[in-house]
Amino acid sequence: MLQGRKDELAAIERLLGTARAGGSGALVLRGEPGVGKSALLEHAGRRADGFAVLRGSAVESESELPFAALHQVLRPVLDHLDTLPEPQAAAVRTAFGLATDGVADRFMIGLATLTLLAENAPLLCLIDDAQWLDRASAEALLFAARRLHAEGVAMLVSARDEASLAGLPELRVEGLDREDAQALLAGHLPGLPPHVRDRVVEESGGNPLALLELPASALAEVGPLPLPRRLQEAFGQRIAVLPSRARSALVVAAAAGTGELGTILAATRELGLPDDALAQAEGLVSVRGSTVSFRHSLTRAAAYQSAGFVERLAVHRALAATATDADRRAWHLAAAATGPDEEVAAALEAAAERARDRTGYAAAAAALERAAHLTPDPERRLRRLTSAAQTAADAGQNGRAGGLVEEALRLSGDPDALATLRAKVAFEDGDSRAAYTILIEAADRAEGEARVRLLTDAARAAWTRADPAGMRRVHGLLAGMPGQESLAAAIGGAAELMSGDPGEGLRILRENVAAMPQRRAGLVGERLATVMVDFFSGDFARSRETMLVLAGEFRQRGMIGWLAGVLGTLAEAEFFLGRFHEAAASVDETVRIAGDTGQRQREAHARGLLAALAAVRGEEEKGEGEWAERAGALLDLGRGRFEAALERMEQLTGQNHALYFAPDQVEAAVRLGRPDRAAEPLERFERWARAAGQPWADAVLARCRALLAEAPEELFALAVQDGARPFEQARSRLLFGEWLRRERRKAEARTQLRAALETFERAGAHPWAEHARAELRAAGETAAQAAPDAMAALTPQELQVVRLAATGATNKEIGAQLFLSPKTVGHHLYRAFPKLGVATRTELAHLFS
Repeated sequence: MLQGRKDELAAIERLLGTARAGGSGALVLRGEPGVGKSALLEHAGRRADGFAVLRGSAVESESELPFAALHQVLRPVLDHLDTLPEPQAAAVRTAFGLATDGVADRFMIGLATLTLLAENAPLLCLIDDAQWLDRASAEALLFAARRLHAEGVAMLVSARDEASLAGLPELRVEGLDREDAQALLAGHLPGLPPHVRDRVVEESGGNPLALLELPASALAEVGPLPLPRRLQEAFGQRIAVLPSRARSALVVAAAAGTGELGTILAATRELGLPDDALAQAEGLVSVRGSTVSFRHSLTRAAAYQSAGFVERLAVHRALAATATDADRRAWHLAAAATGPDEEVAAALEAAAERARDRTGYAAAAAALERAAHLTPDPERRLRRLTSAAQTAADAGQNGRAGGLVEEALRLSGDPDALATLRAKVAFEDGDSRAAYTILIEAADRAEGEARVRLLTDAARAAWTRADPAGMRRVHGLLAGMPGQESLAAAIGGAAELMSGDPGEGLRILRENVAAMPQRRAGLVGERLATVMVDFFSGDFARSRETMLVLAGEFRQRGMIGWLAGVLGTLAEAEFFLGRFHEAAASVDETVRIAGDTGQRQREAHARGLLAALAAVRGEEEKGEGEWAERAGALLDLGRGRFEAALERMEQLTGQNHALYFAPDQVEAAVRLGRPDRAAEPLERFERWARAAGQPWADAVLARCRALLAEAPEELFALAVQDGARPFEQARSRLLFGEWLRRERRKAEARTQLRAALETFERAGAHPWAEHARAELRAAGETAAQAAPDAMAALTPQELQVVRLAATGATNKEIGAQLFLSPKTVGHHLYRAFPKLGVATRTELAHLFS
């Protein structure tokens, strides 16, 4: 029984109990070195009767080697690779060097990790010292851990404070209280005098490792010592009494990091040490089969630091000389380098290329950074620094990328050469204004294709920050370049659409996007350009269909980086179509994937959409960006706060999608009794609607005119005809019903209001539903509360699962598309079927058709 760990042991029992019952979960034990996290993991392993147990212990020296820790964890179950879908199996084989012809997509590997864990359930996965996980392994394990749901898998992770494990539940492991610390000492050192025991307890701060490892001699020192120093000295004293050969063997084991006995013995032989040298250090290390492990990670650190500088260089040279893995050889050569060395730098650059091939971008960035610092030639050093910065940005390490860019700038003195990369760093930090400025200034001094690329990127940055003036400037600079007429005109059209004559802007945009050559962008780029035009034309149904096809293709190909953007656009289209439940499912997945891939702009956009969906329900949810502002206006409008809604919407004029919210602006102005403030948004929407040619837009335009007309009946009758956007149709019915009631035509009013109420309730639009119900009462009818809509009862993930199941996809196929385990898919279906009132997939298919 572990002393003083009642809460931690109870949490472990709950985690194991959940897995035994068929559920899943993950828990991070976080605390300072020596506080007992590893002992808790060992306890969990002993309690996992009937479980398969996978273990991984990350080591600092391998933190830059892609998939090193993941390979350690999954090695016992790699014989199950053939049971995985082929894209997942191929990705794992490539990542682990078992094949060379595949692509080690990092998210496909994360999904494969989840599947392997689920296929071997009930299973306990123990990860120790997660602060030293290599980035590629951490991404895969976190990807799997965040998606554990109903597989019978428990994951227990230990980590120090510096480890980033966002999205997982955590339990803080603190030092023992005085009573428990005294009991622990009494059990292990029963002869210790009371005054010495009191001093040990006081000095240790309750840290169990300090309690057990501090020698009595350390207590002769006057005054308190920082705990890390005390621990280092405690281990150092135990190492110092070893024979010199054993101390040297310990240094080799600490520097090797792999824990592979064969690797360590090969290096000790290279140094002329006997094979039994390591055996003399047993107690600080243990050997099980072919694996060498230190008793504690601090033992490794103390062993390495106990060696002098010259000895450490010799050890790394020996490890490099005997290494069979090219990447480890390169890193040991780098550790042994005492100055610039092109041969070592080239070896690290080659290691970076291999890491990048396995999508180990963080490891590749680290290798390139070290290679740059070892490069004697300034030109090559600049190239490697720039490549390191680009790779760090691709890995989502924006802070690291920014530091490398600054270093490259100091070396080159030419900011224009790094403009695209500097702009990317600024953009990912959320500063699209700075990104635009960087690009436009560099474009002023560039020529040819480089100038076109910079200006195109500048236009995107201007669009993101809703800056039509910036887009017009790009248009002017491109217009004078031969062969760029269509691109320039399209950018100008988008600016006009944003703030100007939206009808003319749409016409220009349509004509010139169709005329632009798409050969550079390929088929995907061509379809995305088509979607953009469809979106600006108000053809949300066609945009949605294209996005669904693209999302399916990107899932199949493992193009996860693209998927977040596609799903975000899909969610927008579904929102505008009034398919709010489906939009919630799409945006929920967008948030998860954007978070996993470090796409902060995409994640912020998605959270803004979540706020807009909440506003439809009458709820307030925090978000950021334009969509969050629109959400506030929509919430005010639904709750009848018309002045606040109108003020918000007037401030949003000129934003990217402000056109689609112009009818809301008209309604707020009229309801506020300020029809004069409705004139501009009505004119703006009318110009666009004429150019768009969408029946739904004509219907909404009729509604806006009706609100301002003295004799609105014919206009209202036109407004309620088109049902392509049911939510908008219901809003028109509500306004029509209100007018009919005021005209004392109550029977006709009830027809419109009843239909509006039904749609609002089905959509979960509670403020509008309550308004419609109140109008019905005023018209002489009391409407009963409608039965809850079956689709609304589904969670976003359940809706995604049943939508795919209705197409005939198997649980394994659905899991591969949604990055879930097949068992979790089955769990979602088990919960969804009763909510939908179906019992088979055939019934489900009929329901969705």
